Amino acid sequence: MTKQRVLSGIQPSGKLTLGNYIGAMKNFVALQHEHDCFFMVVDLHAITVQQEPAALREQSEAVATLYVAAGLDPAQASIFMQSHVPAHAELGWLMTTMTYIGELERMTQFKDKSEGKEAVGAGLFVYPSLMAADILLYNTNLVPVGDDQKQHLELTRDLAGRFNHRYGDTFVIPEPFIPKVGARIMSLDDGTKKMSKSSPNAGSFITLLDAPEDIRKKISRAKTDLGREVIFDVQNKPEVSNLMTIFAQCSGQTLEQVQSAYEGQGYGTFKKDLAEVVVQALEPMQSKYADIKASGEITRILRDGAERASAVAEVTLRNVKEAMGFLPRCL
Repeated sequence: MTKQRVLSGIQPSGKLTLGNYIGAMKNFVALQHEHDCFFMVVDLHAITVQQEPAALREQSEAVATLYVAAGLDPAQASIFMQSHVPAHAELGWLMTTMTYIGELERMTQFKDKSEGKEAVGAGLFVYPSLMAADILLYNTNLVPVGDDQKQHLELTRDLAGRFNHRYGDTFVIPEPFIPKVGARIMSLDDGTKKMSKSSPNAGSFITLLDAPEDIRKKISRAKTDLGREVIFDVQNKPEVSNLMTIFAQCSGQTLEQVQSAYEGQGYGTFKKDLAEVVVQALEPMQSKYADIKASGEITRILRDGAERASAVAEVTLRNVKEAMGFLPRCL
């Protein structure tokens, strides 16, 4: 039986958070054992807003290293930089020509990221077309996405169908893969907003490389709801429900087990124990990260991953250009 193909990526536009791990990377690790997986560091997407060059290089390497430290096996999954596979940029332009302005104007992420800014780069406006190209290059069957990316995947599906209708069957129509639990970790200072590495309040998120004392401090200061009960109720107790989700995801317990364990104990004991659970969950990853970084192994991993990705992407790009009527390079 042929394995289904999975593709996803994370931007190197800041330090990866616990939300990135629980909502994305933890699922990547599970998927690699059952599917043909391609995981990118999407550096071309990162430059839709201005990046400081040294920081971009540092964070790009850090994200790739954390992929491996979190449990991705380069022998099982292709790990690569988006910019190391030129077909992404080329198909991105071709898909931009297939995209309607009205479709891009409806993208809620563009509205959110451009709100209040005097000038907005064209890249931020058209990047859903590049995201579509990322996915379609690999004949991807499943795309792990959070709720905030579902709209972009729907556009990808529309563009694939439009291309197939106009030029003949070329692209696989991808499907979303959305985990039932832990797909969306919220901010420590606002349980109604997603945990974000771009937040101006460093206390609102835990990075994967935070020192234990910083993790304990952030969790001790995490916002809680009125009352003392450790109860999972997203509607009425969003702050505690978020902390319970983190506890469950980092400990391997169910939400019911967490709720039962802290019945009648209040927030103080719960938050103290939560801090230790998070510290213990991240310690092996941080140790492996340091080992990989010291070895310089990530350079080889990225080179090998880009070679495997390019072998697939170039075939797709060649088929697309032939379907659209471009002359082959050999003429």
